[in-house]
Amino acid sequence: MKASGFATLVDDASIIVCCGSGGVGKTTTAAALGLEAARRGRKVVVITIDPARRLADALGLADGLGNDPRRIELQADGELWAMMLDATQTFDDVVREHSRSAQQAQRILDNPFYKNVASRLSGSQEYMAAEKLYALDHDERFDLVVVDTPPSREALDFLRAPRKLSNFLDHRVYRWLMAPARGGLRVLNIAAQPILRTIGRVIGADVLADAIDFFQAFEGIESGFRDRAIAVEGLLRSDRTRYVVVASPRSDTIEEARFFIDELRTLTIAASGLVVNRLQPRFGSGTSAAARRDSKAAAEAGDHKAEVLLRNVAEIRKVAEAEEKAVAPLVSAAKGAAIARLYLRADDVHDMEAIASLGRDLLAATN
Repeated sequence: MKASGFATLVDDASIIVCCGSGGVGKTTTAAALGLEAARRGRKVVVITIDPARRLADALGLADGLGNDPRRIELQADGELWAMMLDATQTFDDVVREHSRSAQQAQRILDNPFYKNVASRLSGSQEYMAAEKLYALDHDERFDLVVVDTPPSREALDFLRAPRKLSNFLDHRVYRWLMAPARGGLRVLNIAAQPILRTIGRVIGADVLADAIDFFQAFEGIESGFRDRAIAVEGLLRSDRTRYVVVASPRSDTIEEARFFIDELRTLTIAASGLVVNRLQPRFGSGTSAAARRDSKAAAEAGDHKAEVLLRNVAEIRKVAEAEEKAVAPLVSAAKGAAIARLYLRADDVHDMEAIASLGRDLLAATN
């Protein structure tokens, strides 16, 4: 994307993925981008895959958000919707979609092994987030999906989840687990096989029986999961999908943002935008050294109030200059991306009015 800024991004993108460390304003940035896009006439859904309530809080929704998009009332040419991922419910929906019959779907959903997989398996949250993103992208109600991801390392798990799933479905371990189902073996006959009898002694015969029953029920629909995983991976790498990295001037968030930009490059993805949030305002265009000189001149002229005021301005600008120096390597790492510098605000962003103000600043601040 050229340096025409975030206005172009919200006008042209189909998906915007907001990434960054915890506590840098990533959720409010996602909400502000969504609101600005709606104000400019687009039909937008903002989805958070972070289990925290930050998006609902930012939108001022005391009763929270669920797994289905909820329309937010606002005066705009477009529409704004919001939701919070429920990974277990999404997993259930995917099973129903890919099953060959309602009976097969119910057999899987009732299986104790599946219930543990859906709620506890490592990576299931991230893969279901990718599944939900795919579904929203194909939902005719929306022409833009804005994603609020968990902190950076977890966001990378989200981006890699589809490939991991497709690799697992092609792995020899999975094919071995599916062999009893494809061979027509029943659970009662499994115990006759020495290796499975050994596994049963370790994890329990009931758990083993549930697992085998799950794979027997799952047989035949894994191709749908594999095809969808490939499609989702293509969507995440599509030029319709843009990535916005959010940071603050703290050294840890700067390093995390640089790490994330580098990791995106390993996935052949470029960051389209960088938001540096909560910077110290400079209060004018001069330098800290110039303010100190003016303060000294005011003291020599006997103007004590101007002396104190200018001395304070000098200290504030000194902080601003130090922050700009700290973020310079990050700005350099995001070469080619639109850059927005946002400054400390008098109040927290916790309602639609504040989000709207942040969105206006975000588009105006791009340079």
